[in-house]
Amino acid sequence: MSRAATDLPEDPAELRRFATALAAEVHAKTLLIEKLKMQLAILRRARFGRSSEKLDRDIEQLELLIGDMEESDAENHARLDRAEPSASTPPKKPSVRAPLPDHLPLETIVHDAPCVCPTCGGTRFGRIGADEREVLEYVPSHFKRVRHVREKMSCRACETIVQALMPTLPIEKGRPGPALLAHVIVSKYCDHLPLYRQSDIYAREGIEIDRSVMAGWVGHMAALLEPLAERIARHVRSGSAIHADDTPVPVLDPGRGRTKTGRLWTAVRDERPYGSTAPPAAFYLYSADRKAERAHALLKGCRGHLHADGYTGFGGLYEADPKTRAPAPLIEVACWAHARRKIYDVHVATKSPAAAQVLAMIARLFAIEAEVRGKTPLERAAARREHAISILDELRAFLDATLAKISGKSDFAKAIRYATSRWTALTRYIEDGHLEMSNNAAERAIRPLTLGRKNYLFAGSDEGGRRAAIMYTLIETARFNDVDPEAWLADIIARIADHPINRIDDLLPWKWREETPHAIAA
Repeated sequence: MSRAATDLPEDPAELRRFATALAAEVHAKTLLIEKLKMQLAILRRARFGRSSEKLDRDIEQLELLIGDMEESDAENHARLDRAEPSASTPPKKPSVRAPLPDHLPLETIVHDAPCVCPTCGGTRFGRIGADEREVLEYVPSHFKRVRHVREKMSCRACETIVQALMPTLPIEKGRPGPALLAHVIVSKYCDHLPLYRQSDIYAREGIEIDRSVMAGWVGHMAALLEPLAERIARHVRSGSAIHADDTPVPVLDPGRGRTKTGRLWTAVRDERPYGSTAPPAAFYLYSADRKAERAHALLKGCRGHLHADGYTGFGGLYEADPKTRAPAPLIEVACWAHARRKIYDVHVATKSPAAAQVLAMIARLFAIEAEVRGKTPLERAAARREHAISILDELRAFLDATLAKISGKSDFAKAIRYATSRWTALTRYIEDGHLEMSNNAAERAIRPLTLGRKNYLFAGSDEGGRRAAIMYTLIETARFNDVDPEAWLADIIARIADHPINRIDDLLPWKWREETPHAIAA
């Protein structure tokens, strides 16, 4: 159907027929794009809900397909406008664009008006105003050389030679500056660019930096920044309600010539839903396996409530010590998002009306949570008692009745038993406004790891996973506090070597944000 501009028919009637057919083609493709976008949204939701490499590949392929179709759609719109703009193209609604951010540097280009009037040939003009239009432009990042010159001065009186001290560099006798090191780290762990890809990018700019050299930089920075990550971990563990989760990561295993599965764990402290001013933070820990002792190491020293899924490794943390008779360190708060997901999978597979009814009741519970977000703990607890208890009673009765009617071996029965066996933990949030209905805070902290999962093959050992945990602790905590991680790391890397260890709190993202408000991420 598409033709080049030179092939367009000259006969008006034929041109109108062509334009009408092309408009129909554009409309059909627009509808298909919207359908594919809905499928993409469903796949993304499924990916963040459960681990699946196949889903990742499907999402990548669908994103490529949608991008290609959107390019074709734009091309067809351009052809349609050239064919018959007045008759074939429906009037467009004026676009409402958000203003460009004020913090961007502004370059003003003045286009002088003609010196001669095209109507009368006059040369005298009076200014009556100006039209302005802003466009967003991109200036590629660039490297620069920084030469440190330290002059030697001789005292005229005693001939003593004096000279300024050389500033401490992030890597002793190394060449990378703090900003470059921060860029490499953020590109790898935040933008999901493995080191070999960064090396190729820099080579196009005429800078040859071998991947192994950057790997050395990352190793040095992990050692330098580890105390800061440990301080963030102490802050997270001191919270009274913690969110925890883990995700598998592939790690090279040179001895066997293939990959093995490690785990990255996260513990999150986020008290913003009930109006607390405590800074949010996320702490990550790597382990080579998923033994219960790894979960205990992650939450060592924690006291209070734990939001988590049904992983049995957390079970020991909910039990009192039989020898010392000390109370259990943590109280379980189960996740309604996990319970709902199992019901949702059954509904997608079977279209069960009963599953749909369960989902509707759970949706009503989440709607109550949306209303109380940001309110005080007392207000949250009061609203839950008033509105959620009756829904929970109705839901429990429906689950028990449904379970008695279906096969005990069905997926639906398993999904129901997952919820009913954890009912006390699932409903614990009702009476305490400090608690959440779901463990979504931890799942949001896991999401960047899911997006950049392939990057964990860079090290070829468990040490790479440990370094990744340090870097993710720093980057994700900065993002939790609306701080640009690259700007923060560049400043911290420049200062941390000379910074007193007993004042390390001054370098935390929320402290740095107070001192450097202009560097907050937009």
